[in-house]
Amino acid sequence: MKLTTKGRYAVTAILDLALHETHGPTTLADISVRQGISLSYLEQLFAKMRRSKLVDSTRGPGGGYRLARAKHEISVVDIVDSVNESIQVTKCEGKGGCDNGEMCLTHELWNDLSEQINQYLLAITVEDLIKRPEILSLSAKQDQRVLKAADAIPVSERI
Repeated sequence: MKLTTKGRYAVTAILDLALHETHGPTTLADISVRQGISLSYLEQLFAKMRRSKLVDSTRGPGGGYRLARAKHEISVVDIVDSVNESIQVTKCEGKGGCDNGEMCLTHELWNDLSEQINQYLLAITVEDLIKRPEILSLSAKQDQRVLKAADAIPVSERI
């Protein structure tokens, strides 16, 4: 399976957005600090997710990103697809040219596995994930870590 950093980070960023949506739009800088993902990488991911209509952006002071659809309407597959990731485990990416341009003996096995993974991730929504106790606990720890880091910055440098 070739789910790269791009797909994992996109799912992580959307979860962060969903977990903090009650505070209004979330900035990419906030997600970057909480999740340890570079701001420039998040900008690339969010541009793709905005084109796929998963997120909306608001400019200006108090601006940031929000989910464009309800949490129960966004599946993990939607997020992964939005950043052009593949959940294909065949080395030919499902095209059938695995063995010198022809289908290999195990093509159908790996193709079926890809379909099972796709169906599994299609059935999991953002809402399902943010209800999980372990995710809520990790999110609370991240928020505390960010608050502690902000408190360590002298008041004269916070402006």
